[in-house]
Amino acid sequence: MIGRAHLLLAGLCLVASGARAAADPVQDGQLWINTTLFGSLGDVAFFAEAQPRIGSGISRLDQLILRPAVGWKVNESLTLYQGYAYVEDHGTPGRVSIEDRSFQEINWKIGEIAGVKVSSRTRFEQRWQSGGRDVGFRLRENLRFARPLTEAKDSISAVGWTELFVALNDADWGPRAGFDRIRTFVGLELPIGGQSTVEIGYLNQTARAPARGTELDHILSVNLFVRN
Repeated sequence: MIGRAHLLLAGLCLVASGARAAADPVQDGQLWINTTLFGSLGDVAFFAEAQPRIGSGISRLDQLILRPAVGWKVNESLTLYQGYAYVEDHGTPGRVSIEDRSFQEINWKIGEIAGVKVSSRTRFEQRWQSGGRDVGFRLRENLRFARPLTEAKDSISAVGWTELFVALNDADWGPRAGFDRIRTFVGLELPIGGQSTVEIGYLNQTARAPARGTELDHILSVNLFVRN
């Protein structure tokens, strides 16, 4: 009887330890470098960005994203975009998967609240990947807050933003409907001439990975925004 109790106790301990291990997120340190060019011709607006993402402890290329878009300035606060993104995923060593995305985007400068500039970016994506046939639909909402640290026109600003990703359907190449990931950034925005800026800081990404549970990435994020 005692021997059976010991076996049962040992089995419960193994199950509990396995559950804890499964619950532990897979963590990684990464470096994301983004360059975005913004421009406009009258009411026609456009941007183009390139972003290599270096992962596995900042040791190798994890992803490369190229993302152009063209849009229409409804007014000084609201701009609508239609864009395309080409994504190379190098996450699995020795294998590169390609993703194509069409997206529609709403950029809204909400205004200023107690000296904090608030803006929103809503993006709806249609995603195709080389490893499957289904189209994945995803909604992204980004809220950004910026506060100048001095009263000077070209002041450095403290910046924070968060972006929630929600998958709207299951797809045969991986996505599952529901929470996909959330990103949260804190850092500084530095003017470098004209309206151009550099944004640098810490970015945290928590993502749902169906095969591995939860992924937690700690990212040094460097963004160059060139505006004409």
